[in-house]
Amino acid sequence: MPTSVITPTLSESGKLIERHWQQLAGQRRLYTALSALLLLLVVSGSLWFANETNSGKFFDRLPYFFDFVGQLIPRDGMEVWRALFDLPSPYDDGSLKYNYPEGRLYFTESLYLPEYFHQMLVTLNIAIAATGIGLIFGFMLSFLAAKNMTPNPWIRGTARRVMELLRAFPEVVIAGFFLAILSLGPLPAVIAVAIHTIGALGKMFFEVIENADMKPDEGLKAVGANWVERSWFGMVPQVMPNFMSYFLLRLEINVRASTIIGAVGGGGIGELLRLSIGQGHEAKTLAIILLLLLTIIAVDQFSAWLRRKLVGDQAFQAI
Repeated sequence: MPTSVITPTLSESGKLIERHWQQLAGQRRLYTALSALLLLLVVSGSLWFANETNSGKFFDRLPYFFDFVGQLIPRDGMEVWRALFDLPSPYDDGSLKYNYPEGRLYFTESLYLPEYFHQMLVTLNIAIAATGIGLIFGFMLSFLAAKNMTPNPWIRGTARRVMELLRAFPEVVIAGFFLAILSLGPLPAVIAVAIHTIGALGKMFFEVIENADMKPDEGLKAVGANWVERSWFGMVPQVMPNFMSYFLLRLEINVRASTIIGAVGGGGIGELLRLSIGQGHEAKTLAIILLLLLTIIAVDQFSAWLRRKLVGDQAFQAI
């Protein structure tokens, strides 16, 4: 027996809604296409401008990239490990290229720390110290900048302008300023990274505070708690997991920033990387790149593990 398909019919109001929905969907598709086209034009224009102002055009210089990569190939694969662990090289000819053992940091006559591991610890120390300073001052400024915790617009505006000023310049620019004052070394790097971190963490922190539940604050206010007590007992328990998540994320970023600052005189592994590339020491360059890669992976994995412990696995599960 043949079956008939019943086609549902829409009422006049239903047809009106359907036409309106189709119109909105068409507008969204049009706006999406125009936005993608505008983004393509902006990116293309920026790349064209950068290429025109560059001393060597991109496609003209592209073949030299492979020449540079070819120059990074060491005489044998074991040279990278010898450079990494400061082991003597069979190719040692008295030049700086193969003087791996000279960078050792001796604890005893036979126990030593390889030079690159030592300088990597310097870089990590810069990142940890700067991120810790940024956490402390960013934490304090964030409560003054949050609208729901500081209703006074003058105090709130001042705190926000201070944080904007602190993060207005890249770390390497701030580092150049302090390197000129305090000379070369890790201390200017710590100050530069810390200044930028205060502004960055402070902004993320006060946005978290403004999105927090205000019922605990209202309850504490009703029983006569002052501003410090309301902030510490009503707000901090809510926002601390997110604060720590942002802190660990910023720590990962600062490890990379500390490496870059090291290349301009801030000490650490970045300075050795710049020297090895400039002098054409291929085994040392690859050893430093390998150590940087492994360190960043280790920091990322540790931060992810610690964030899960602090925030909870449920925050990373799809609903």
